[in-house]
Amino acid sequence: MNFRPSARFLALGLFFIYNLHTICVRGKEAKMATTQDLTSRINEMYGKMSKGQKLLANYITDNYDKAVFLTAAKMGEIVGISESTVVRFATFLGYEGYPQFQTALEDMVRVKLNRIETNNVTNGNIAQDGVLMSVLSSDIAKLKSTMESIEENVFNIAVDTILNAKRIYVVGIRSCAPLASFLGFYLNMIFNDVVILTTNSASELFEQMINISEDDCIIGISFPRYSMRTLKALEFANSRQANIVTITDSIHSPMNLYSSCNLVAASEMTNIVDSLVAPLSVINALVIALARKRQYEVAQKLETLESIWNDYQFYENDEIDLIDDSIKMQYPGEI
Repeated sequence: MNFRPSARFLALGLFFIYNLHTICVRGKEAKMATTQDLTSRINEMYGKMSKGQKLLANYITDNYDKAVFLTAAKMGEIVGISESTVVRFATFLGYEGYPQFQTALEDMVRVKLNRIETNNVTNGNIAQDGVLMSVLSSDIAKLKSTMESIEENVFNIAVDTILNAKRIYVVGIRSCAPLASFLGFYLNMIFNDVVILTTNSASELFEQMINISEDDCIIGISFPRYSMRTLKALEFANSRQANIVTITDSIHSPMNLYSSCNLVAASEMTNIVDSLVAPLSVINALVIALARKRQYEVAQKLETLESIWNDYQFYENDEIDLIDDSIKMQYPGEI
């Protein structure tokens, strides 16, 4: 006898399958909500945090691979706040409690480790004599990607914004510090008032830019892992209505929260180091464009520097005259 399921039976079966699918999807979404990027949550909630919570946020953002191993009490001791403040911080960010918060930290570290393992596999597929061509090809691809994505009108706005600024601030932390230093060095060749914010202390960062105003411009440089200190510097500049230019890797970068002029340059991590070739190329273009706009001032400054170099024996004149052999040294007992 053939079994023919009734319409009611089929309906119940479909209902069961639908609910099972819904449960799985919601479970996955709950897992994603539990483990979503802590940095994003912290960035969104930072303005509403207390002083103690901000200290904790800064520590976790810069040291999450260490924080993952700490109890709430130990983390509070390191940061200088109470254990209860740490626990409340977890719930403040939307977690059920500190254990769920630690799970999110663990997932962040796991993602980082998986990236390293992937790099190791990639390295295993590249012969030692093929590393050079592989890295150069990767950098060329990032330059091409940047050329296709960067908007020239945005670049021109960035140039005009910097040109019209009374004072120019440049900030780049950690691996971006060399980029900030490089840009600041050449901006000093073009402008008279440039401040390079280079410090390991968030409080010192604000002390250096305490006088920033709406007449000034700040250039923020940051790539993954994004620097919380750089972001807070841009937030402070925004509160003072200063003009903000960012150099970062994506239109979705948190650095763009306070900027209306975003220069995007590709910088994916292919190994243990970030590729900064495309960002540096964008910085080179900025410097050249600014120098062309202020040719007279640059020429005057270079002439002054040339005179100083000659006076103080720098570069080609950096030679110390030899002592005349005719001068005889006298030793004790010979006088």
